[in-house]
Amino acid sequence: MPTIYLLQKEFLQIRRNAFLPKIFVVLPVIMLLIVPYAANQEVKNLKFCVVDNDRSTMSRRLIEKVDASAYFALVSVEGGYSSALGCVEDGCADIILEIPRGFSSDVVRTGAASVNVHANAVNGVKGALGQAYMLGIISDFASLQREGHGVGVERGAARGVDVSPRFLFNERLDYKVFMVPGIIAMLLTLLIGFLPALNIVGEKEKGTIEQINVTPVSRRDFILSKLVPYWTIGLFMLLWSMLWAYIFYGMWPEGSVWAIVLFSLVFFLIVSSLGLMVSNCSSTMQQAALLMFFFLIIFVLMSGLLTPIASMPRWAQLLTYANPLRYYIEALRALYLKGSTLADLQPQLLSMTAYAAVSWAGAILSYKKTN
Repeated sequence: MPTIYLLQKEFLQIRRNAFLPKIFVVLPVIMLLIVPYAANQEVKNLKFCVVDNDRSTMSRRLIEKVDASAYFALVSVEGGYSSALGCVEDGCADIILEIPRGFSSDVVRTGAASVNVHANAVNGVKGALGQAYMLGIISDFASLQREGHGVGVERGAARGVDVSPRFLFNERLDYKVFMVPGIIAMLLTLLIGFLPALNIVGEKEKGTIEQINVTPVSRRDFILSKLVPYWTIGLFMLLWSMLWAYIFYGMWPEGSVWAIVLFSLVFFLIVSSLGLMVSNCSSTMQQAALLMFFFLIIFVLMSGLLTPIASMPRWAQLLTYANPLRYYIEALRALYLKGSTLADLQPQLLSMTAYAAVSWAGAILSYKKTN
């Protein structure tokens, strides 16, 4: 019975707050509408300049093909490499495409020709991706020219192999589709982790928690009364975010919605318990907010949300196993994009369940109730 009254108190406090209910409704819409575009790691509209030493019809076709792609925009045609390098140093260009003399004759005669691509690697990711895109376009152009001039056709026909790539789970290679499940996970981490922590610290600052300490309410009932309202809010925000993901991007889970709810409830228990442990160790709201912000940054950077875990150093990959956000994002992406089942995601579910048990016990034990 005391738990019911405490729950009523928590829900009334949330409803009377003029700011929080609006955040619960508006924040998912804003994050899903803006962040997938802002955090998009696709590289487009790269500026490139050309050094055309061949000055042939074929070299002009190559330049036009590169310029016609969505990834590149031609800014100038320079007479020499030194002037093109000056464009890069001035920030006018990101990549130099240098076509050597005899390019067209080499393609027609032998089916192979050398082309130099120089990328500005101050931004390593941008330079590497830009160079890869450029080389891919040049390779496609060379294949078309060989077929058009009959170079290597008999050799290719003899092999009898026709390679046609097929992209599974994200056929359009749309990076936003990959980002949306991660954005939902980050949003739930932000709110379900922060708010319970600030709630208890707020009661400490007001002195109302002392009234709870002198009541016969158990530690378990008190912790439940603080967490259940935010679990309910988290479930609402999950379904609300899924609705807007469908409206904005046409995304609906390929797997079971109930499996997403199950993983989410376990994740809510983890992050809210961690938030309560932080609040139990904090004396002021500022201290709790700084600690939660620190852990949030670590969780996000080590979760695979923005950078692949496989590209991290080995020691960093090992640290990600202690990050609950990693398992939740993996599960959401698998359920959203692949249509995975609970059997497929058993390692993630078992890891999150163990993490939830430890964090729940830590939240209860860290709360010191004194009479």
